[in-house]
Amino acid sequence: MNSVAAVTRDPAALPRLALTVLIIVLLWPGFRLTEFDVGMLFDPRNRETMGKFVATFFPLASAPEFLRLVAKSTLETLAIATAGMAFAMLIAFPLSLVVTRTLSISRIGPGPGVLTGRMLRLPARFALMFFRSIPEIVWALVFVRAVGLGPAAGVLAIGIAYGGMLGKVYSEILESGDTRPAIALLETGCGRLGAFFYGMFPAALPELVSYTVYRWECAVRASVIMGFVGAGGLGQQMELSMRMLNGGEVSTILLTFLLLVVLADAISAFLRKVTQ
Repeated sequence: MNSVAAVTRDPAALPRLALTVLIIVLLWPGFRLTEFDVGMLFDPRNRETMGKFVATFFPLASAPEFLRLVAKSTLETLAIATAGMAFAMLIAFPLSLVVTRTLSISRIGPGPGVLTGRMLRLPARFALMFFRSIPEIVWALVFVRAVGLGPAAGVLAIGIAYGGMLGKVYSEILESGDTRPAIALLETGCGRLGAFFYGMFPAALPELVSYTVYRWECAVRASVIMGFVGAGGLGQQMELSMRMLNGGEVSTILLTFLLLVVLADAISAFLRKVTQ
């Protein structure tokens, strides 16, 4: 009987319990520091205030003139996100190829290019860190001052910030996949681009596409947020509606956000099916 209990006992139970306790101990000071209190949501006065606020969201604004304005702002938001992602990919792909060590020819053996490779990888890695370390809303504030109010500032902000994010994740996707074909091509004298396109790209394509579409979805949301600082799109329209305390217009715009996320999900599923 004791032997059966010993066999069925989970050997990882104690480490999991210790890890759970450690996480709780580490999280508790954070909750105290942020003054997080779930009970505040159920306070009668807070519930009444939230109820009155939510009630202003209904009925949804459906005036033809406003819907035309929302449609125009939606197209502008999609254009900002798409153009920004295109700009980000132009930044991310070259830098990700530079920082991907598997594609380094000097990696397959000693040679004169070791120092040169390191000198190229370090600045490229630093550039990716710098681009993604500054939030896109801050980049938007900078570019609004540089190029003025409008969508151009949003495109530049998304391009710079997301270029750093995409470059980092692209290189990790390439490194975590099956690198043996690329290494074999390098050992036979193939160049970096040839090893990438024939040895790594076909296997990594579904994951690259999936993450890129996910980031495009994030770019749509980011372009909305940047609209609050004058970068155009749905965010700017929402800021105007909130300033006028028009909850019906805000709820219509929020519903548009939801439809955009559903669209992004559908595009992601379609592209994954096509690239597999």
